[in-house]
Amino acid sequence: MAKYIIKRILLAIMSIIIVSAITFFVMELIPGGPFNKEKAASPEVIKALNEKYNLDKPVVQQYVIYMKNLLHGDWGVSLKTGRPIWPDISSRFAVSAKLGGFAMLFATILGIIFGAVAALTRNRWPDRLIVFFTTLGTAMPSFVLATLLLLVFCIQLAVVPVWNSANPNYVLPVIALAVYPMAYVTRLTKTSMLDALNQDYIRTAKAKGVPRAKVIFVHALRNGLIPVVTYLGPQVAYILTGSMVVESIFTIGGLGSAFVTSITNRDYTTIMAVTIFLAILMVIANLLTDIAYKIIDPRITFN
Repeated sequence: MAKYIIKRILLAIMSIIIVSAITFFVMELIPGGPFNKEKAASPEVIKALNEKYNLDKPVVQQYVIYMKNLLHGDWGVSLKTGRPIWPDISSRFAVSAKLGGFAMLFATILGIIFGAVAALTRNRWPDRLIVFFTTLGTAMPSFVLATLLLLVFCIQLAVVPVWNSANPNYVLPVIALAVYPMAYVTRLTKTSMLDALNQDYIRTAKAKGVPRAKVIFVHALRNGLIPVVTYLGPQVAYILTGSMVVESIFTIGGLGSAFVTSITNRDYTTIMAVTIFLAILMVIANLLTDIAYKIIDPRITFN
């Protein structure tokens, strides 16, 4: 297991380098620059700014300088504000992580419960009802649901306050973020549980007189969770950063909205920092997913 983790960490470092390189060089291919939209910026001022942020150097050299600074813990400064990027990322990620964490917890718990109920009541009315709502949940994009929730509950009915950073209300953003993954987890849980319930070891356990609750929750559900864990790994990394569109709809100052703003402003250093940060999150989530496999089913071996 230790050998496998070391190998995965080395592969993760390589993946992060590849992602950072692709992001950096693709940004350089986009016409224009971060200072082109500055008002009353003379060529001399733009030249001085390019020299200050090493943008006058060859692209490869710029990338090497950036990665060297990153290895020393320097995430750079924003080309728009001139402030260090890391404090802004950490503060914004705290908001996105809280929102995403609530949404992921909500989606996982309810998804597993609904999936198990649907599997145990197959072709009966609870199953049909769950299938209907999960199909609706997977078909409706999060930005459409977020807009509907905002219009109905914040504007029309006024029962939920509009997002306020001083007194944040996470109810509607969490629902908007959680519905799709909850519906997907429900379908995965149902499918995997139905497959597990038809296995020989389940029939053997029933024949031996093992209590039904133990057969369902210890054998069937536990073995049926592996596909769910596979989905939750990258999904956790995605949802913890917060949905960019959902954050924009509810005007939440999270990491997703900061990423969108940095792209609009051509803030190269911020784009690089957020991209690498998200890549690290994805790698960690996938590694934890593999470890979770071993916890759920000790028979799984890694090479």
